[in-house]
Amino acid sequence: MSYQVLARKWRPQRFDDVVGQQAVTRTLRNAIASGRIAQAFVFAGQRGSGKTTTARILARALNCVKGPTPDPCGACDACVEIAQGRDIDVLEIDAASHTGIDNIREVVIAGLSIAPVRDRYKIFIIDEVHQLSTPSFNALLKSIEEPPAHVVFMMATTELHKIPDTILSRSQVFEFKALPAKAIADHLRTIADAEKLEVADAAIGLLARAAEGSMRDAQSALDQVMAFAGHAITVDDVSTVLGLVGRDLLFDVIESVVDEDGPRAFALADRAVESGHDLRLVIRELTRVVRDIMMTAVDPSRAGEGELADGERERLSQLAGRFSREDLMRAFDLLADAEDQIRSASQPRYHFEMLLLKWMHLRKLVPLTELMESMGGSGRPAPPRVAAPAPRPAPAPKPAASTAKAEPAPAAPARRDSFKDKFLAEIRAGKGFFYNTVVAQAQRIDVADDKVTFTFLPTHKALKEQFEQSRQWLEATAERVAGRRIAVTAVQAAAAPGAEQPATVAPAKTDAAKRDLKAEAQASPAVQAVLDVFGQAAEIRDVEEIEP
Repeated sequence: MSYQVLARKWRPQRFDDVVGQQAVTRTLRNAIASGRIAQAFVFAGQRGSGKTTTARILARALNCVKGPTPDPCGACDACVEIAQGRDIDVLEIDAASHTGIDNIREVVIAGLSIAPVRDRYKIFIIDEVHQLSTPSFNALLKSIEEPPAHVVFMMATTELHKIPDTILSRSQVFEFKALPAKAIADHLRTIADAEKLEVADAAIGLLARAAEGSMRDAQSALDQVMAFAGHAITVDDVSTVLGLVGRDLLFDVIESVVDEDGPRAFALADRAVESGHDLRLVIRELTRVVRDIMMTAVDPSRAGEGELADGERERLSQLAGRFSREDLMRAFDLLADAEDQIRSASQPRYHFEMLLLKWMHLRKLVPLTELMESMGGSGRPAPPRVAAPAPRPAPAPKPAASTAKAEPAPAAPARRDSFKDKFLAEIRAGKGFFYNTVVAQAQRIDVADDKVTFTFLPTHKALKEQFEQSRQWLEATAERVAGRRIAVTAVQAAAAPGAEQPATVAPAKTDAAKRDLKAEAQASPAVQAVLDVFGQAAEIRDVEEIEP
């Protein structure tokens, strides 16, 4: 016997065998059981969702020797011949090749008055009915509206909007939904077990996602991979034969972005190109993963909507913890635009590499509201990522002469420096934005036995106030590092001798003072972060110091 492809071998023969269309099959079963059989049905949905298969099962249910019955026997002549497409009373018409009105008159209208030769009903199954011409629809309209009692029309289409409303209003319309990837994966696993195939879970998942809701596409793809790999199929086999992108590569790319690892990102781009992947498809699959990460961040119970292997689900959850929702929305827009741009690019590889670097840069941005709140002293911790220069290390503390008599043994300064380095590292790790914009701006940091003092310039009163709002957290951090109670304070440095005090400063500033303030503002990491957000359109026109 000749080989039978999986899509035909595993075509459903009963309503219960149809995967993922319970609403349709249950309605049809109840209609048959109650004798409420319409004269015309329209089955609409994407390719491979079960439209024509359901029409054949309905035809068998109506013409089975035990019927009409919701459960055709599958053994009588009518059931067997309808399943094989050779029943003389069940005519399957391809509208794509019978679009003209003459074809409809010859095949359909002329045969309406002829009674069935053997079966209970004469059934016309018209596939891709939306391709009929307007005159053909007009000729068909009267037949559908008032057909003989022994005639039933079943029309299948992938484009419901192209069918005239006059036809739809005279038919029962059933819309077939795209199958979930999990439903396709479960059915592929059933087929693999029955066919004695060794298929990795990741390979099953890749086939199911690539099918995009079509069971037939998934079965055809599995057939193709079987021809290449035999009875042991891995995810690499699926990627090689079908040109699909494995999830491991996608996760690795996103991890390189979140780690801001440019060399690794370029290496992964090389790997994608050398594997022969269409970079547009890679970007599309990255978009899908970003969507999955967002779903996981919003509702962890919906991680991949159950379509991922255990290892993939774990990696997805880890990535969800490293992205903010704003990051993911920006990434989704970036990838969606890149997919359109790369289509016409003369060097897709260059565009893909620059895309990854741009994605890394976008992760440095923070919402403007959070940035402004942090600058305004709201006291709410800001995200540790900000588009700002690397913080300059705080200068070493200058020992005061007045405290020389309180210094302990010579080894104490080394211990204090070690504590200070660890303390600053903890601040930077816990509140990176606070470290960059406040701590790193301190003029001096002095460490005594049980006290850390941060000294700010006379003009940095706002920074000192913001420091005071986080002092409780800073003392808890210092205690954790030192293992004992440590007091953390902030002081304002005294103005230089001869300098005017704030109370006596004249309202009008000199041009030199304005230039100094502008230079100080330009050197501020917080101001640079705002400039990065707005890009080239932003500039500092003037700076005015606001006295407390």
